[in-house]
Amino acid sequence: MDERPFRSVLYIPGSKERALEKARGLAADAIIFDLEDAVAPDEKANARDLLARTLAEADYGRRAKLVRINALSTDWGTDDLDVIAAARPEAILLPKVDGPADIEALARRLDARTETAETRIWAMMETPKGVLNAAAIAAAPRLAGFVLGTNDLAKDLGCRPGPGRAALQMALQTCLMAARAEGIVAVDGVYNAFKDDAGLRAECEQGRDLGFDGKTLIHPAQIDIANAVFAPEAEEIALARRQIAAYREATAQGQGVAVVDGRIVENLHVATAERLLARAAAIETLGEGN
Repeated sequence: MDERPFRSVLYIPGSKERALEKARGLAADAIIFDLEDAVAPDEKANARDLLARTLAEADYGRRAKLVRINALSTDWGTDDLDVIAAARPEAILLPKVDGPADIEALARRLDARTETAETRIWAMMETPKGVLNAAAIAAAPRLAGFVLGTNDLAKDLGCRPGPGRAALQMALQTCLMAARAEGIVAVDGVYNAFKDDAGLRAECEQGRDLGFDGKTLIHPAQIDIANAVFAPEAEEIALARRQIAAYREATAQGQGVAVVDGRIVENLHVATAERLLARAAAIETLGEGN
């Protein structure tokens, strides 16, 4: 699993030169350079050329960089891949993934190019078939992560998610379970009301509590909230350190458990505490590099 933080994953239109430049200075943990939904059909060719040049020349620091191409079944997908490949993309985000065969087809194309020898694949999980095939997709070659496409999924389901997203819980948890089974990243879907800070915070907190690594965002104004919600809090970091120290002391005395704040601490709690500290360190490191 990629150990970099993915608290905030910002969509940037591949057709907007100013947005591509501005993104270099934003505090997002990861960027999705979008050639699909954010680009009008008559701008597809210009967008892929602009993005290829930008990725080859610009420095976006240590943050993860994903390029969402159009589906290979469309008129644009193959051309997207042909042009972007020259920039040696870190990862390709494939939309409308229904099953592992979609990932395998892209992997074969990446295998055939020396420029994409190290390129990973991410899957947009946004169709009913995709959700039902989540476990097999997560195990597909080169697969590094899931991005939940909750808008498209809600459209296909004909549901009304509403506050709390009860109608999407099965899909969210199914995709998350599959991602965790294969040790890949899982990022929650977007929150559309980008001026509603309270609603965004609530949905980020829900995604965090479910276990997602972060949230996809449609506007830079959403970055700070996502970063804050998906980062360990100071109290959590302090508790993690105390748990690790107490457990080490207990095991040195021949005991299998420790007690911290009236709660039992076993090796599984120590593993959780160590992951939390590692995530906090990764966030600090990313901030230094950006």
